[in-house]
Amino acid sequence: MAQFELIMPKMGESVAEATIIKWLKKPGDAIELDEPVLEIATDKVDSEIPSPVAGVLEKILFEEGQTILVNATIALIKTGSAQESVSASKSEKIMADAAPAEVVIAKQIETVQESLSSVSESDRFYSPLVRSIAQTENVSSDELENIAGSGKDGRLTKIDLLAYIETRKKPTNGQTSKPETPKAPAIQAPVISVSGGDEIIEMDRMRKLIADHMVMSKHVSPHVTSFIEVDVTTMVQWREKVKKDFEKREGQKITFTPIIIEAVAKAIVDFPMVNVSVDGTKIIKRKNINIGMATALPSGNLIVPVIKNADQKNLLGITKSVNDLANRARNNKLSPDDIQGGTFTVTNVGSFGNVMGTPIINQPQVAIMAVGVIKKKPAVLETPQGDVIAIRHMMFCSLSYDHRVVDGSLGGSFLRKIGDYLENFDTTRTI
Repeated sequence: MAQFELIMPKMGESVAEATIIKWLKKPGDAIELDEPVLEIATDKVDSEIPSPVAGVLEKILFEEGQTILVNATIALIKTGSAQESVSASKSEKIMADAAPAEVVIAKQIETVQESLSSVSESDRFYSPLVRSIAQTENVSSDELENIAGSGKDGRLTKIDLLAYIETRKKPTNGQTSKPETPKAPAIQAPVISVSGGDEIIEMDRMRKLIADHMVMSKHVSPHVTSFIEVDVTTMVQWREKVKKDFEKREGQKITFTPIIIEAVAKAIVDFPMVNVSVDGTKIIKRKNINIGMATALPSGNLIVPVIKNADQKNLLGITKSVNDLANRARNNKLSPDDIQGGTFTVTNVGSFGNVMGTPIINQPQVAIMAVGVIKKKPAVLETPQGDVIAIRHMMFCSLSYDHRVVDGSLGGSFLRKIGDYLENFDTTRTI
């Protein structure tokens, strides 16, 4: 029998590692061609890895919960054919065939991992990302050992390490040391008492990721939120007019989401400095306008698939992208690329009946907009004959933005521009 090396596959552009969530087979189990062998996760997307050969699972090289570099051998499969074992040279060829960006990232992480692993004598596991950050920030292995981890079984997460780096004392070269200013005690979570009737529910993996991401975002960005109320009567009337014919022709529904995303994309063209990221003291102005849309999953968690180059799509194209991503999100069919590269995010709190919200920025973006429920309300209209009160469809929009780089003038003007595009919607347009 020949031996086949099962490789951790590439899971999208710039994805250099993945975490093993669950082994679906155990050593000694027979495996059919294309039968799933394990489940892996990158960021928020779970995927099943099928076997490219039929045979028997001989050995598992990594346990559940471990984070592995792409192109690494994760299991050995005995095959009944004369197929030769995958050798080191073949592994090198796989790496050579990988996307250039992924090869660079993978090799950088591998170098960091090797340089740190020889120093630490502990059995504590560190992901390649944590090791990379530690080397970049000159965090020694002894320091790593003493940082409390919030991950599973006390594992040190990226958020834990970044919080430590932010708070540790950094000596200033060439300056005389000064007496330390008394510092406020570190913020700690309160001790929770549990009574006999309480139920303890362990967070699932996605909820832990979301929790870490939200805490990190509030820690990194000083949030400011601005609000406007928008008269979307013409938009509502237009959708009512076209929705039946659109569904009959395209076989899918048109919601308000693509109309709002179209307005956001137009406003970003007008105010490109909202479409940026912050790297230390550098502002990275994004070339592409990739708009993420927060989508609720059946589990209650949220995921943010991204509409790439939204400014280059017409309303029909945006509508089809919105429907496709939403359907695949609900059915857990998103690929890693579907949730990467976002430069701005829209979340619809109105779908839960809420009138407004103050969303948390989806890092490394600098702004996120929430839209509330559309409600009929009496409003004052200015007409040539004088002011009148009429029933209008009104909606609140709120924009949370990173006050390091987006001030009130830019944030307020950008939000108002979105409102203008929605209020002046062309009811004669076709789709």
